Amino acid sequence: MIRDTIKTETIAAMKAGDKSRTHALRLIGAKIKDRDIELRTATQKPEDDAMVVEVLMKMAKQRRESIEMFDGGGRTELADQERGELAVIEEFLPQQMSEDETRAAIAAIKAELGASSVKDMGRVMAELKARHATSLDMSKASGLVKEALA
Repeated sequence: MIRDTIKTETIAAMKAGDKSRTHALRLIGAKIKDRDIELRTATQKPEDDAMVVEVLMKMAKQRRESIEMFDGGGRTELADQERGELAVIEEFLPQQMSEDETRAAIAAIKAELGASSVKDMGRVMAELKARHATSLDMSKASGLVKEALA
């Protein structure tokens, strides 16, 4: 399980004295714990690895946005810190689908559902998320779905 790997890596980073890695791993652990607390009252709980991947993807997206803003504002030291955290987060994410693989998955779902216009975008996105949520950046996929249905 990804959660166990993160805990093991945190301990290893602490023993090695790698402060920046330890910091990033502790951030990940805290976000996962926050999500656990949110899910205590949920009626349906997602599979543990799927939930952890969801948290990691959200964290990665936040880091990418921060890097862009810090670079634009000339704050390279903060951007570098975010890049370091992003590198640690990405270690635990599953391999992401390439653009060609994403287009193929969209085409298959489009054909399967008989989607033909932008009105069907919600159905296609829902099915895409159900099948490939852990290996796909949904914000990028949204643009590709819109393009495929146009």
